Amino acid sequence: MPQRQAVVVGAGIGGLTAAVALRRRGWQVTVCERAPELPATGAGIGLAPNALRALAAIGSDAAHAAGSAVPAAMGVRRSDGRWLTRATTAELAARYGTPPIAVPRPALTAALAAELPPQAVRFGTAVTAVDDPEGRPTVRTDGGPDLPADLVVAADGIHSPLRRAHFPGHPGLHYLGERAWRALVDAPDLRIPAMSETWGRGDRFGITPLSDGRYYLYATTPAPAGTRSADPRAELRRRFGAWHDPIPALLEQVERLDPGAVLQNDLYDLAAPLPRLHHGRIAWLGDAAHAMAPNLGQGGCQAVEDAVVLAHLLPAGDTGEGPDTTPAALAAYTAARRDRTDAVRVRARRVGRLGALRSPLAGAARDLAVRATPTRLALRGMDDLFNGFRLPG
Repeated sequence: MPQRQAVVVGAGIGGLTAAVALRRRGWQVTVCERAPELPATGAGIGLAPNALRALAAIGSDAAHAAGSAVPAAMGVRRSDGRWLTRATTAELAARYGTPPIAVPRPALTAALAAELPPQAVRFGTAVTAVDDPEGRPTVRTDGGPDLPADLVVAADGIHSPLRRAHFPGHPGLHYLGERAWRALVDAPDLRIPAMSETWGRGDRFGITPLSDGRYYLYATTPAPAGTRSADPRAELRRRFGAWHDPIPALLEQVERLDPGAVLQNDLYDLAAPLPRLHHGRIAWLGDAAHAMAPNLGQGGCQAVEDAVVLAHLLPAGDTGEGPDTTPAALAAYTAARRDRTDAVRVRARRVGRLGALRSPLAGAARDLAVRATPTRLALRGMDDLFNGFRLPG
């Protein structure tokens, strides 16, 4: 029996989750990825309870196939090491049913890709355009035949060419005023149990233990857009080398990395919500739909939610199982996801402003307010994120 055809543009976490979810619904799926292969290096990612529930809803074991590290606690510290707020794994599990886990991002994408047939992902294939989004779309690529589709999933990242092409009046990206560094390091002797973010005066430093024994490190600082360090390792040591343990020891491991292994990025989010998350038979998800600051650890988690909700609302892939309700399903997808993802985007921007305060007086007031908030109230403030995933209908 013929199957409905979906083309997914981008083999990141959101795109691959969408491909897996659509195949579970019986769709024939092709993933076009401009890179020659999945990345073997990169950063880590935390999967919060909402993302884990979404993956469970499609029967995906990718998170656990990638390995999982459950931190003993997670919280925020000052640059002298004093905890401002901290919640234990037991408290998180009791409130949300499962604690967050942390995995290397390359391992997660590899595990998701392994749930697809080998021929489903076409590497080295850049999508140049999608024609006729109001009818049956045709996906144009730079090095292969055109691909007709009943659905196109635009998971083509924060700079999404498809978003720019089909929403030309949208203001695009908004620079958040910060530069970020990210790295993965081996430091088995340190045995750091907690996931933490440390706040200084404008600068921040994060530590996440990963499932493979490494640590995902990130740091941010206020900077003009386009600023780059000739030697990011030296700049990290200069900015954070006098901060609390174990940051100096971790920076010693960063020194051993090739400079190119320390990723440098300007931080952007979407300047305003898209008017809708679909156009014709194209659906946007993840960073392409609602790029957000990394301050809540929800960028990848919301992409997973998007993918699972989208597949849930679409008709089954077998064309003999009923009418093609794809246009109505895409309108329902926008209704289900636009407000939630934009609320997370706005909240992530506000949290970033709080963490990046540079005034000593404002920073001291912030620290006092965070310390004075009981853990149960701090966790209650995360309920809408961690308990917010629902399948419509």
